[in-house]
Amino acid sequence: MNETRVIAHNPDFLGMVDLRPDIEFACPDGERLALQLLKPMWKSPEGKGFPLVVFIQGSAWQKPNQFWQLPQLSLLSRRGFVIASVTHRACWTAKAPAFLQDVKSAIRFLRAHAEEYDIDKERVCAWGTSSGGNTALLLGLTGDDPAFETELWAGESTRVQAVVDCFGPSNLVNMLQSERRHEESEGAALFTALAGCQLVDEDGEPTPEGVAALKVISPEYYVEKGRNLPPFLLLHGDADPVVLYSDSDRMHEKLTSCGYESQLVKVTDAPHEGPFWSRELLEIIFSFIQEKIG
Repeated sequence: MNETRVIAHNPDFLGMVDLRPDIEFACPDGERLALQLLKPMWKSPEGKGFPLVVFIQGSAWQKPNQFWQLPQLSLLSRRGFVIASVTHRACWTAKAPAFLQDVKSAIRFLRAHAEEYDIDKERVCAWGTSSGGNTALLLGLTGDDPAFETELWAGESTRVQAVVDCFGPSNLVNMLQSERRHEESEGAALFTALAGCQLVDEDGEPTPEGVAALKVISPEYYVEKGRNLPPFLLLHGDADPVVLYSDSDRMHEKLTSCGYESQLVKVTDAPHEGPFWSRELLEIIFSFIQEKIG
């Protein structure tokens, strides 16, 4: 039997996603920074704009691979979200908090170009993994903090309305002191570059200036009662050897004890990245984002 299957056409491009690559948003110290944008091909309802997710791939505060999670991120974009996979300067060339300032520049850029990219600037979620998770937490905790703002795209807010953190370090001082990261040559070099100062003294003990520099980029130190903070979703593998599960457990406890909304998901036997990911986990993240800013 020779049958022809007939389906309707899709004049509004519903369910289709457009990739707009390499959109420059900043050029600090002459270093070009560009983001990768996933955008629904259909128009937002009543032209109000789609909610925005700013994604920061983990990179140990070096240059993120912006393309790693684009296949998974496109699944969320199909549900009606604009998603920007952003980058930042590496700690080797620009000490902290340059990485945070760069991502804030991306957020201000996107808000400044909200009409062009069909974005609702009042609905923004920060989502990051590992060092990107650390950045996402800081974005949720330092919105419009003048200490981390630059003049680029001035006048636009860097506040976010939701945060998703996947195995991100919440207390770098603890990582330095309790986990003795400064005793490992690779870890010592990374943390020293990130802090931009001497981290340990001649006796191998953390220096006051090193501790102070790491506190600035440790989300746990920003959690205190009486602030206006967005909801948080923390996800972490309990077999993570790079960033210990206790980091997220402690961060979750501090957020909830101070009266803030925080959800914690423990992924059993999951390491750092790799099999941490699953369709079930992605659905938990997507549902949270949909509920909070969708």
